[in-house]
Amino acid sequence: MGSSLDLFSPATRDWFRASFDGPTQVQERGWHEVASGRHVLMAAPTGSGKTLAAFLWCLDRLTSEPIPVEAERCRVLYVSPLKALAHDVDRNLRSPLVGLRHHIEASGGTPPGISVAIRTGDTPADARRSMERHPPDILITTPESLFLLLTSNARKILSSVRWLIVDEIHSVAATKRGSHLALSLERLTELTKVEPQRIGLSATQKPLEEVARFLGGTERDVAIVDAGRLKTMDVRVEVPVEDMARMSVEDSETGQIQNSIWPAIYPRLLQLIREHRSTIVFVNSRRLAERIATRVNELAGEELVRAHHGRWVLGAHPPMTGEPGVGIHRGESAECDGRPATVRRADRTGRRPRPGPLRRATGRPGGCLAARA
Repeated sequence: MGSSLDLFSPATRDWFRASFDGPTQVQERGWHEVASGRHVLMAAPTGSGKTLAAFLWCLDRLTSEPIPVEAERCRVLYVSPLKALAHDVDRNLRSPLVGLRHHIEASGGTPPGISVAIRTGDTPADARRSMERHPPDILITTPESLFLLLTSNARKILSSVRWLIVDEIHSVAATKRGSHLALSLERLTELTKVEPQRIGLSATQKPLEEVARFLGGTERDVAIVDAGRLKTMDVRVEVPVEDMARMSVEDSETGQIQNSIWPAIYPRLLQLIREHRSTIVFVNSRRLAERIATRVNELAGEELVRAHHGRWVLGAHPPMTGEPGVGIHRGESAECDGRPATVRRADRTGRRPRPGPLRRATGRPGGCLAARA
């Protein structure tokens, strides 16, 4: 089996090689399945490139094949259970579309104009009417909006759909929304001229066979590309004093003797912040978050820490600039101060592992943590 990039047109290969070091595991394996025309479920952690694994073959076909008549332009349908993710995909498609256009022009070809549109509950009425008159090549929507679209006169634009991408499918597979979506997918199949190829995207979820069965619906074989990996975590419980029964210290501001562990915690937090690129400290109140930020910054002699969202503190080394928390996608260290809390992973999927005590966790980058006290 050759490289998966050999499956694409020269312009797509050149753009990808100019933009990335090479395909990830889910891309290498997923492209072979998608190119074969099989229904496929791709399972991989967030940030592994599975969205591009689903879209790049479609973009390659859209830019390589003759442009159909306007009424049959809509050939790719992307369904996301999360409206925010739909808008992210719309933005993220711009880069490959621009790159492909430039490489086609560089080779002396004439690139087709590939249009992308979003249809959600927030889409204005005039935009919906325009979409019906001039169908986009790629339509991005949500399960609920897909149902309404299939029920309206605008459903005729979906008759030419050839590729159906269902993102974050694990988040709806076992829910009422999933049952509703499954019905819509079957209605779509009845409407289209040829059965669309179903491409499901999922975070690591078990059993994958059940998610694949949900994606395939009735009597369809679905190939599974499992590119999940086991995340490594360094979990520790630390006590910054030698004897919890003897914690009397003199307050540097008032001179009073305090029976508190906090004077021992601040230096340790400062040390951890300087050892890591980003650190999130979870606490139980806004007042405590602001106090920790103030004391640690005093010890550091510079602004390393800022209180954010009331109940957690973000630290960065070297010192951060701009709004804390914006663009932070990889948390290397998480600390908990106060009583035990429940932790969940804060990403766009809304997935929650089992509740448990919040502990300090350090490890390789792979997503931020958020907590509720």
